[in-house]
Amino acid sequence: MKVGVIFGGKSGEHEVSLQSAKSVMDALDPLQYTIIPIGITRDGRWQVGKGAMKALETAQVAAVESKGTTTQLPKNYINSTIGGLTPASATRSVDLLPPALVNEIDVAIPVLHGTYGEDGSIQGLLELVGVPYVGAGILASAVGLDKIAMKQMFAAVGIPQVQYVACTRNQWRTNPEELLDMVEGNLAYPCFVKPANLGSSVGISKAKTREELAKAIALAAQYDRKIIVEQGLDVREVEVAVLGNDVPMVSVAGEIIPSNEFYDYEAKYVGGNSKLIIPADLTDEQREQVERYAVEAFQAIDCSGLARVDFFIERASGRVLVNEINTMPGFTRYSMYPKLWEATGMSYSKLLDHLIQLALERHVEREQTIHTYEKRDETR
Repeated sequence: MKVGVIFGGKSGEHEVSLQSAKSVMDALDPLQYTIIPIGITRDGRWQVGKGAMKALETAQVAAVESKGTTTQLPKNYINSTIGGLTPASATRSVDLLPPALVNEIDVAIPVLHGTYGEDGSIQGLLELVGVPYVGAGILASAVGLDKIAMKQMFAAVGIPQVQYVACTRNQWRTNPEELLDMVEGNLAYPCFVKPANLGSSVGISKAKTREELAKAIALAAQYDRKIIVEQGLDVREVEVAVLGNDVPMVSVAGEIIPSNEFYDYEAKYVGGNSKLIIPADLTDEQREQVERYAVEAFQAIDCSGLARVDFFIERASGRVLVNEINTMPGFTRYSMYPKLWEATGMSYSKLLDHLIQLALERHVEREQTIHTYEKRDETR
């Protein structure tokens, strides 16, 4: 089976995507799969084969791996100029990509985090050209990345979550004092300020004063036109992994103890001192709530394939709150999603096998759907 692994992209999570893609390609069984590496540069150029793999040489690898080594091509990768796409092409090749995908790839794994990849963009392209792909569809990807839309859908089905205020870059630029007053009128300090459409804690700040709040909103506005400010609480951070389509499974829960004041980008990918406790120490009631809310969150946005659902558990009350859902979580061997499934009894390689089968199943279901009007025989 020919598997196109798509990575890189124009998102602020470009480096995270490189790390995830390297782990995925290393873990795909060469007896079952042939890999077609497809890289997207920061400026949106598509590269195939050696040109794509060269990008991985600049990726920061985990501390347990030897640093300074050159990334080697997987033995089972294809180095070809498929569909007219030449490796390391200097031209924009999106118009040449669909025939390449249709002709050469049996299934795609879009290991893209953040905008232009986790937001439904690449999913729409893959559906347009009829290629099965791992992960959530267009709607779930778009809603899952947009924290404001996500919270609105969670609220519609009664999923408990922290109080928040939504605003836009335009509001900040045109009347910043009024916006600060609105936030302070609805939330107490400390609070967290986030770009609505980004992950990996990029652009997130903790604000304890009005001055810090202003700086945090200005930073978040650099990454997105939509901004969300959430109430800060004294909480534990717990995560579970979800796997499946219409009938999803939930992994054991894991707890994160961040090395920094909160689980920011440095704590996740640079410092390496954050602790992951698997399984998390939860009461039976908390465990049942976490598993139930994880499935409800997954189904609320019509997710498929995989997702990681993040929770807050208030220390004082023990109350369980859903923080967010990630439809394409970090996928290195050291990321929480595969580690949770490993602790549940599914290896990294088997997890990838399962995800590919889920992708093929969902694709068959899409193909069985009627997309044009036909006069139907109602007696059938």
